Amino acid sequence: MAVEPGEARTRRIYGLETEYGLTGRPRGDRRVGPEEIARQMFRGMIAWGRSSNVFLANGSRIYLDVGSHPEYATAECDDLYDLVAHDAVGNRLVEDLRGLATDQLAADGTPVEIFLFKNNVDSAGNSYGCHENYLVDRGVDINRYYRVVLPFLVSRQLIAGAGHLSRTKLYERPERTAGAGGPAVFQLSQRADQMWDTVSSATTRSRPMINTRDEPHGDPELYRRLHVIVGDSSMSQTTTLLKVGATELVLRLVEARVALPDLTLDNPNLAIRQISRDLTGRTPVELANGRTVSALEIQQAYLQAVLDQRDRLGPFAPGLEHALRLWQRTLTAVEAGDMDTLSRDIDWAIKHRLITRYAERHNLPPDSPRLAQLDMAYHDIAEGRGLFRLLDAHGEVSRIVDEAQVDRALTTPPPTRARLRGAFIEAARAAEVDYLADWMHLRVNRGNQTRALTLRDPFRDVDERVDALIASLSEPLW
Repeated sequence: MAVEPGEARTRRIYGLETEYGLTGRPRGDRRVGPEEIARQMFRGMIAWGRSSNVFLANGSRIYLDVGSHPEYATAECDDLYDLVAHDAVGNRLVEDLRGLATDQLAADGTPVEIFLFKNNVDSAGNSYGCHENYLVDRGVDINRYYRVVLPFLVSRQLIAGAGHLSRTKLYERPERTAGAGGPAVFQLSQRADQMWDTVSSATTRSRPMINTRDEPHGDPELYRRLHVIVGDSSMSQTTTLLKVGATELVLRLVEARVALPDLTLDNPNLAIRQISRDLTGRTPVELANGRTVSALEIQQAYLQAVLDQRDRLGPFAPGLEHALRLWQRTLTAVEAGDMDTLSRDIDWAIKHRLITRYAERHNLPPDSPRLAQLDMAYHDIAEGRGLFRLLDAHGEVSRIVDEAQVDRALTTPPPTRARLRGAFIEAARAAEVDYLADWMHLRVNRGNQTRALTLRDPFRDVDERVDALIASLSEPLW
């Protein structure tokens, strides 16, 4: 399913990987650390899956990452609405694990209140990510993707940042100062101050904006996986849709060979920090050609290119149309300084409104610990406790998918390769056989027999080989 040169891909695989922040508050005499809490969260999963890293029947993957971070990776989605629903499933799953750990620790005599945060930085300045994955064609020069996409990603925080009340100075490492190096400032992004490289194979040492590890999870002769790690985790469904949808539109510009203005940044690592500190999007940043340009102007240039070249970018599914309209409306509101228009849809604007109103009501300075707690509580995924969850329950933020769609995504894979994986996992568990499943591989071990398949096409949701493998699970062993 590779595309011809100069032709934009109109069907793409997307995936989101979310690391959750984890902490606990003891309710008894003994303090329980994140490591022990994490072990208890995954205790039941290890019992049935024999691992803290498992694929589920809806096609997703859930596992315990380095640093005691529960991590959820959506199934491969080829529709933005499906992606939003499957991303929401992650909150459900880790919240269920939190409940299991709470009950188990209480039964063990060490009661603890467990908190899970869908955010990107803790109080000590440590960062954890939300990684975006986009299937791209190997036939397109990967450096062209990097060259065109990087200025967009650096400025994308203006439309999709999570917001952050930070005390980190412009060019210091937050983890070395615990975020207390200067006066508190509300920023667009939590990840901006954590970026120290643009393109690299590393993920933690230098923390680049795009990870270059060539791991396509598909036919390596046809595909690459663009692994973006610069973005913030989104609580708002509309922010998730815009974050991924606008990026998809820029990728189509790359693949259609659309001529774009040269927006190569002179110092992307500095620019992303400068942009993060200006909610108006008007701070000038330097380009490699000596000009200066603002985040608002960068975003407007990409949006205008999409509008001007739409006929070359192929048909837009409803989710992509929705994202385009939201992109236009968001930039119009930012240009007009109209934050109220954004206060139902864009995470940083929703959070800024909450913090500003609370500070004014209680006459609190920006450095108040109460405001820092409010910032963190916005990302608490617990129903009835997390601030975003409360806003959602009261209908004060916009939704893309309803609870019924999330319920469906909890058990039903999207119509991609994930459907094959999900059907296999469900059948293998029902048959109580020893099996393995990952993004590309399925394997069954029965007695001294092993049967294995490799699924190279992430778009394909029908495969007679998988049907035969599932049918074999009910055959007697001789």
